[in-house]
Parts: sequence; C-alpha cells; structure tokens
Amino acid sequence: MGGMERIYQIDQILAGRKFVPRVELQERLGVSWATLKRDLNYLKDRLNAPIIFDRELGGYRFETEGKRIGPQYELPGLWFSAEEIHALLTMQHLLSNLDTGGLLGPQIKPLLARLTGLLGTADNPAEEVQRRIRIQTVGAREFHLDHFQAVGSALLRRKRLVIRYHARGTDEITEREISPQRLVHYRDNWYLDAWCHLRDGLRAFSVDAIDHAEILDKRSKDVADKRLDEVLGSGYGIFSGDDVSWATLRFTPERTRWVASERWHPGQVGRLLEDGSYELKVPYSDDRELIMDIMKYGGDCKVLGPQPLIARVAAECRRAGSQYS
Repeated sequence: MGGMERIYQIDQILAGRKFVPRVELQERLGVSWATLKRDLNYLKDRLNAPIIFDRELGGYRFETEGKRIGPQYELPGLWFSAEEIHALLTMQHLLSNLDTGGLLGPQIKPLLARLTGLLGTADNPAEEVQRRIRIQTVGAREFHLDHFQAVGSALLRRKRLVIRYHARGTDEITEREISPQRLVHYRDNWYLDAWCHLRDGLRAFSVDAIDHAEILDKRSKDVADKRLDEVLGSGYGIFSGDDVSWATLRFTPERTRWVASERWHPGQVGRLLEDGSYELKVPYSDDRELIMDIMKYGGDCKVLGPQPLIARVAAECRRAGSQYS
C-alpha cells in the first residue's frame, strides 16, 4: 500500500469510528509505529486534519465529530475528470471480468488493487467500488474469443493469418488469408482491420465471427496508417469503404438537447437552427449502421439527404410499420 493510499485509509477508518487505538491502526494498515506516526503528522501538518489522541478513550479520533471534512481539511488527489474516472472504471470493469487462467492471470490482482486504491479506500475497496458504481453496456455480444490470442500474436509479429470467417450478413463461411493491420475495440466488441488477400482489399472482421485462425510463416502485407484511415476510418461506424457520402439529418428541438452533445463521427458537422432543431452531417460509405442509429430516434429525426439514404430509411419505416398493421 502506497503512502497516499494509507492516508485515505486512515481517513476512512477514523471517519467510521469514535476512536481507534494505535495498535489497531498499525495492524489494519500493516505498518510500523514510525510509519503510522509519520502519516498522522502528514495529515495534521500538511492537510490540517483535526486528528487528536484522546487519552481518556485510549485512541485517535477526529476532534469535531460529524464534521470531518471542512474548508481547511480536504484530501487531495481524487478529483478526477469525467474522462479519467471513466477510464479507471472501464479498466477495472474489464480486468474484473478477465479470465485469470491466461498469461496475465498473476498480474490481474495487483492491477485491480492499484485501480481500487485510486478509486477509493473503503475497508473493502474492490467490493465497495463495485457496489457503488456500475458500468452497463448495451449491444455488446457475449462471447469467448477463442482465437484472440492467435489474432493478437499475428498482428504484433507481423505475420499473415488463415481464418475461417462467418459473415453474419450473408450467413456465408469463407476461408481467407489476411494480413492483420490493427485491432479496434468498438461498441464493446473487437474488430480486426486487415488486408484480405482473397478480396484484394482492406476489410474489417468481427473477431468473434472467426471460427478458425492459423498463423502462417509469411510476412504480413503492411498498409500505411493514412490509407487505413481513408478506407476504414472515413465511413460511419464499423462499416468502411472508399466511396463516401454525407448524410444530413435534422432533429426536433426536443431531441436537440441530447443529440447536440453526441459524437456520431469524428468528422461530423453540426449546427443549431433558428427554430431550435439541430442539423447534423456525418460521412458514411455503408448505410447499415447509420440507418440503425437514425431509426432509434423515430419521428424525432428526418433525413434531408442524400436521396438514396432517404429512400432506404423511408422503406425501413414502412417495413417496421407493416409489423403493426
């Protein structure tokens, strides 16, 4: 346990008790009397903590009960930004659900201990953090990525892979030789950007749809990052391509309060209109995921262009309505 972690632990222990004997503090912190004394002096002298030793009770306590943290006593270090707290909680969530039977197994517990030490110092910090804060994901597929190790190994070693791939859209299974370029974690699912030697082009493969993976002793074809971004990063969502169009969407004033602060695409352009509605322009090369996001807003979103996208969304609305006629 680091020095600042002990500081927070002392604060928590004293806050929950009328007094705490010195010996108990040492045992719970696992430190010598010299270390404990140094920590208590730091709290009192540097942070203005109202800690006193009560001789009648035989232990340490806060001088003013019920008013532990005031204007002159404030513990530093836990005022994370929203981005920082999200990153820490996400790391803890992922590590907590990681299979400890792998190579990282022996390292997981120390990493979790460090994360929970940063996030809080309750008597049982891991359990307390999990009880107080939850990360819930929507749309994540539950699966065991049996071939993730082979994919990651080939990616970093710059080797080619032979994969058997199940394309869910067509329900087709094909065998392909690919050159892995990068792994992408998107909407709680893993995707592999790779050069497909069967199709002679860049493709994104859902890792959980890989039924078989075999590393070949062949050098992987390298594709420049700029080209990867042009083909695989210019479209909307996980779908990609060279032929990019721009969708123009208009949201009702009621929806504007939410959509105006949403990030649909890194290159999006949005503006607030005079009537309170919101206009959003996003690039796309394949409209499947874009249509799903448009449809979830129902009548609060209108597609203004291009015409092929308008027709596709209108047809989808009619098809959805026919389920209830």
